[in-house]
Amino acid sequence: MTLTPAPEPVVPRPGPEIRPTAIGHRAPESPHGPDADAGPGPDAGPGRDTGHGPDAGPAPLLPRAVCEAALTALLLFLIVTAVRWLVGPDPGAAAARPAVLGAVVGTLLALFMLSPPGRCSGGHLNPAVTLALWRLGAFPGREVVPYAVAQLTGSVFGVWCAALVWGPVTGRPPVRHASVRADPAWGDAAVLAAEAGVLAGSTLMLAALLASPGGRRVLPYAVGLTTALVIGVLGPLSGGSANPARQFGPALLAGDTGRLWVYVLGPALGAVLGAWLAGRTGLRRPPR
Repeated sequence: MTLTPAPEPVVPRPGPEIRPTAIGHRAPESPHGPDADAGPGPDAGPGRDTGHGPDAGPAPLLPRAVCEAALTALLLFLIVTAVRWLVGPDPGAAAARPAVLGAVVGTLLALFMLSPPGRCSGGHLNPAVTLALWRLGAFPGREVVPYAVAQLTGSVFGVWCAALVWGPVTGRPPVRHASVRADPAWGDAAVLAAEAGVLAGSTLMLAALLASPGGRRVLPYAVGLTTALVIGVLGPLSGGSANPARQFGPALLAGDTGRLWVYVLGPALGAVLGAWLAGRTGLRRPPR
C-alpha cells in the first residue's frame, strides 16, 4: 500500500489586525506598521477622523472638491443672509451684531464639518486651513490648489445666490454682500498682523487636536467656538475674517477689493507660521 504523509498543521496566515476606530467602526491596521496610523491621514481635516470614517481610504478628489465648493457656497449664502437681517431691521443694535454673527457662523461651521459632505471633504471651507493642514503633513500638497479653487468658487457662488434671493438690498450699504471692513484706525499692517495671528493660533490648535483621537473628535466644536470668538472680538476692529473665502466672494461682488489682498495674504502667512511653530514643538509631520 502507499503511505501518505500526515497533513501539515494549518497555520493561520498573518493578516491585518482588526481594531476599532475612533468613531466605532472597525478598520484594518495599516500594513506599514502601527506608527503609520499615529497621525492624521493624507486627507485629514477638521471634520475627519484619520481613518476617514468606515472607509479605508480617501474619496476621489473631484467629489471632495465639490463638497468643499458646495459647503462654502452654503456658508457664504447664510452669512450674507444673516448680515442682511442683522443690519437691516434695527441699525441701532450695532454693538450686538458681531457677537450674534459670530455665534451663527461658529455654529454653522461646526454643523457643516460634522455633516456627511463635511466628513467627505474634511470640512476645511477655508483655503488657509487647507494650506495649514498641508504644512502640518495632514493633507497632500497636490490637492491644495484644487481645494482652494473650489472654496473660492463656492464663495462667489454663495454670495451671488444670496443676491439673487434677497435682491438689490444685499449690494447696498450697510450690507454690501457681507464684505468685512476694518475700523478706519486699523491700517493694512495691523489688519495683516491680526489675520496672520489668528491663523497661526488656529493652526497650532489644529496640530494639537489632530495629534490625538480624542482631540479630533472635539475639533469641529473647537473650530466653531474659535470662529465665534474671532468674529465677536475682532469683527469690529480688523474685520475678523480669518478666511480668504469669507472675504473673496463678498469683496468681488461689492467691488470692495482694495484690501482683499490683506485678507488673502494674512491668513496664508499665519497658516505657514503656525505650522512652522508646530514643527518646533514636535506637533508637525513632514509635509506631503
